[in-house]
Amino acid sequence: MLLALSFSVAAFGEDIELVLDVIGQDGEIIFREPVTNDTRWCIFWNHSVQHFLVRDCFVASEGQMVLERSHQPDFAAGLGHIPGRGTMISAPEGGYWIEDINEPVPNNCLRLRVGAPGVDHRIVVNQRDENLSAMAPREAVRIVLHNAGHEGENLC
Repeated sequence: MLLALSFSVAAFGEDIELVLDVIGQDGEIIFREPVTNDTRWCIFWNHSVQHFLVRDCFVASEGQMVLERSHQPDFAAGLGHIPGRGTMISAPEGGYWIEDINEPVPNNCLRLRVGAPGVDHRIVVNQRDENLSAMAPREAVRIVLHNAGHEGENLC
């Protein structure tokens, strides 16, 4: 029976109900969005030195949070392409995209130190654009992908 269930999840992985949470440093959920496999979302933020928009984009792939691509307008401090980690292409809107990074996020948990309001950290998913810098400025948060109904199991 377990083998059949595992096969079913793999074969119909797109139907798995997932939840994307942002958990504040006090453990409270400050953002929650139901997602499915193949849902994409991005973290937008303004570079703290150059003040331009950077986008790190993720996908839910077979229940795993995966860094899929990143848009960077410049090779500023802390940014740039690492050979062997995705493919860099020119972006029509300026700057460049690093595509096909396809790097799983360990334990489906991305730890993020949210910037001050000027950094404007935002999470954009399913037509929602929520300002994390307004909700949790300068806080350490966790962005967690998990199966619906399993809240609190990933304590990363």
